[in-house]
Amino acid sequence: MRNTKAVTAVAFAAAAALALSACGTADDKAGSSAVADVSAAPKDKAATVLDQPFTKPNLVLTDTHGKEYDLREATKGKPTLIYFGYTKCPDVCPLTMSNISLAKRELPKADQEKLQVVFVTTDPERDTPASLGKWLSAQDPSFTGLTGDFPTIQAGARQIGIGIDAPKKEKDGTVVSMHGAQVIAFSPKTDQGYVLYGEDTTAEEYTKDLPKLLKGEAP
Repeated sequence: MRNTKAVTAVAFAAAAALALSACGTADDKAGSSAVADVSAAPKDKAATVLDQPFTKPNLVLTDTHGKEYDLREATKGKPTLIYFGYTKCPDVCPLTMSNISLAKRELPKADQEKLQVVFVTTDPERDTPASLGKWLSAQDPSFTGLTGDFPTIQAGARQIGIGIDAPKKEKDGTVVSMHGAQVIAFSPKTDQGYVLYGEDTTAEEYTKDLPKLLKGEAP
């Protein structure tokens, strides 16, 4: 019997749009508060397996080398993790990327090369290809960073139930970006997003699940 709870993609899309993390600049003390805590996964499991997987977003953006990047074509048939966030986030975004990076290093070399990790900025005005590339290289040089115009990014995120708002400058000068903090895993077999991870997922939990994700299996 599978312990991981299955949820419909339609139901989750509505819930995920509400589950935004408030991230600000490093000196924004209130920046890590959550607007809503919506989680369908049981407490003993990091993964939520969707019984109606998401179609991979139809996104054509710019990578950290300034080249056009077609998400569907570039990751076709490859195990892929997709996350929407931004480089000036003081907590959730760097921690999520760090946890995935640590877990990836535990894989055999050949499997490390198979795994695609795609970070799409929610703050494209400040996250230029160069700055995004520098930030991601500190996490893992193999990670793919994408930027572009905000409406395109927002529409792509919505295709997989991730809600994001345009960055907003507060009265005290801090910049706050509201974005869903979920990581979506896409199967190399179907190219569909079938597993979801929340912002509290640890490096150890990713380490445990990655071997199965590489095969398109349910963790």
